[in-house]
Amino acid sequence: MTKHETFKKRVRERMARTGEKYGAARRALLARASSPTDGADPGWVSPPDVSDDAIRSNTGHGWDEWVALIDAGPGRAAGHTAIAAWVGEQHDVPGWWAQSVAVGYERITGLRVPGQRPDGTFSVSRSKLVDLDPDVLRKLLDDDADRTDLVPGLTLTPRSRPGVKSPRFGVSDDDGQHGVLLVSMDAAGPRVRLTATHEKLASAAEAEQWKAYWGEWLEALAAS
Repeated sequence: MTKHETFKKRVRERMARTGEKYGAARRALLARASSPTDGADPGWVSPPDVSDDAIRSNTGHGWDEWVALIDAGPGRAAGHTAIAAWVGEQHDVPGWWAQSVAVGYERITGLRVPGQRPDGTFSVSRSKLVDLDPDVLRKLLDDDADRTDLVPGLTLTPRSRPGVKSPRFGVSDDDGQHGVLLVSMDAAGPRVRLTATHEKLASAAEAEQWKAYWGEWLEALAAS
């Protein structure tokens, strides 16, 4: 049974239970998806980040409708790029929202799990306010020896041009390569919000391990 047929079956079941007409029953079921977390459809593999109200307002369709449309259009095997392009071209949806529809569709149908990027890799991010001068912190990151002391046990190899606001580093240790680290520093009064975003990770399990690692690293840095 397709997603669209499943949704119609749920509408009919609600009509029989409540006595509502089809339109009222359909709207009630769609309203349950108005929150990306608490209102998630129980048939979804995982909820999208964008609410049903927001996606409907900006694209003309709610999430159940988009699932039915994409299933009947390019289908689940088309891939992220093709789905986003189809949404934009066939339904006149602007680029950012077409991407949001594609990502949400992949989350709902299980083609993408939370934290997974369009290329299949995973990304995690941890952030904390620290009492460090951002200029001093940047100098530590830019110097090879200081960077080794700042993040012991890891080798961070620069991947971005000198002087960029948020530098990127290849991450490796004795066990091999572990994706790419993006370090962001944003002034917050007398303090700085330091954010470590670890990208290009191979699995959800690895992403969770690095999420814990960078959380502990930030806690230790804030306490030093």
